[in-house]
Parts: sequence; C-alpha cells; structure tokens
Amino acid sequence: MMREKPLKALPGIPMLLLVIFGIPALLIADFYGAMFFIKQNATILAIPMLLLLVVGLIIWLIMFGGFYKVEPNQSAVLSLFGRYVGTNREQGLHFNNPFYTKKKISLRVRNFESGRMKVNDLGGSPIEIAAIVVWEVADSAEAVFNVDKYESFVQIQSEAAIRSMASIYPYDPHKEGETSLRSHPVEISERMKKEIQERLAKAGINVIESRISHLAYSPEIAQAMLQRQQAGAIIAARRLIVEGAVGMVETALDSLKDKGVVDLDEERRAAMVSNLLVVLCSDRATQPVVNTGSIY
Repeated sequence: MMREKPLKALPGIPMLLLVIFGIPALLIADFYGAMFFIKQNATILAIPMLLLLVVGLIIWLIMFGGFYKVEPNQSAVLSLFGRYVGTNREQGLHFNNPFYTKKKISLRVRNFESGRMKVNDLGGSPIEIAAIVVWEVADSAEAVFNVDKYESFVQIQSEAAIRSMASIYPYDPHKEGETSLRSHPVEISERMKKEIQERLAKAGINVIESRISHLAYSPEIAQAMLQRQQAGAIIAARRLIVEGAVGMVETALDSLKDKGVVDLDEERRAAMVSNLLVVLCSDRATQPVVNTGSIY
C-alpha cells in the first residue's frame, strides 16, 4: 500500500526570477558571443555557441513546467515516469523537476448526503434511510494510488456501510433498553462512523462525522406501522391510567376505613371499587346515579 511521504521543493519566486531574467541574460550573452566570433571569421568557435544557444532555449522553455502552486488545505502529489516521488503540502509557489507529474488533492473538509435507500431492518421491516457523511483526505498518496477516483469510492463505500449498519438494528426497540435506529441516534451515529471509517481507511480518508438525515418506514407498510405505534401508545397510556386509578381507589377505601366514615362489607366494597374504576378509567365523562335510599 502506498503511503504519503513529504517532498521538499525549491522556493518558487526566486526560481521564477532566475528563469525570467537570469537564463535569458546568459542566452543573450551567448548569442552576442557567437556573433562576435562570426565577425572575426572564427566560425569554428561560433558554431558550438549557437548550438548551446538552441539547447539553452529548449531548457529555458522546459523549466517553466517545473513551477506549480499549492493553495491552503491542498497538497500536490508528484510522480516521475509512473514512480511516486513525494507529496508537497506547503502552500505557495514551488519549483521541482519539470518532468514531475503533479496532481492536486484538496484537503478541505467535505460532505455528501446519500440518497434515500430502502433496506430491511433487523426485524425484516422495509425502511428508508439516508445519512450525511463528513470526511477529509488524510493521506494524499493513498487517495491517488490505492483507489481509482477516491470521491466515487467514498460515496459507494459509505452507502454500503449505511446499508450494512441499518440491517443489524431494529427501527423501534422491541424491549426496554434495546438499541434501535430511532431511539438511539448518538450510538447509531458512532457505529455508522466506525463502519464507514473501516471501509475508507485504505483510501487515506478520515471520517469526521456521520449521522442519519432521513429515517422512515417504507410507504407500503408506513400506515400499518403507524397504527402499531398508536396502539402501543394507547396501551401504555391505559396502563398508566389503570395503575393510577388502582392507587386512588386503594387510598380512598383506606381513608374511609381509617376515619370510620362508613363500614363496608366485601360485596359493597367490591361494588365501590368497580364503580370507582369505571369512573377513573373511562375515556368519557360518566353519568352518576345518585342513590337516595339506604345502601343496604
């Protein structure tokens, strides 16, 4: 596996001044020297100088290819005839071998939102899920040489990790304390980040954050699941109402007995409990019947 290694470069501004002014000055001097020998009928000495002038012009033009700039949060991956040479992360204008191939890699933080994917959760229920992944390039050499088109690699592998993660958790918890996609967003985000990071490590990618942006049942079962959620909410509310009503009835009977307001036998006590539970647990207002006679 290719690993990033730093590469030193010559400062760009001094080299640019040398190429623009220094080398042309030498070529001009060489040209006038050749003309001087020609005038002196010393053609044998002038020909080498003219050849040197042609070679110097070619080298002068080639040297312009050695300049490149590196912007903030950017790196330049350099290779020579297919062999990796090094990476330059220092911003500014630089000069290296003109025959180096230079590929710029952005080190800025980037993110993308996956499309809405239909997967089955742990219970087999079809759900729709989408996630946002925040990432950056940590190793430029790995991103360039270990994978082909690392941006596409990040997207495809992230979506694969999201699908895999969604299939090992239920949409809703089926028992108390169970981790689910909807009820534990922090734990799910950490697990998703870990899954994606493991897949992208070979490409030199660092995953900063990953979180679910869309989560819902698939349309074909959404109505049925909504009814199930409503039924669960009704059952939970009824359970709470019954527990409260039983406590209130027990308190009322104990208070009547302790204060000696009325002494009820078992049959009348059962009737009072039944009436109180009906009044307290009913979801509609009850219509009381007032007994004006003796309770016995």
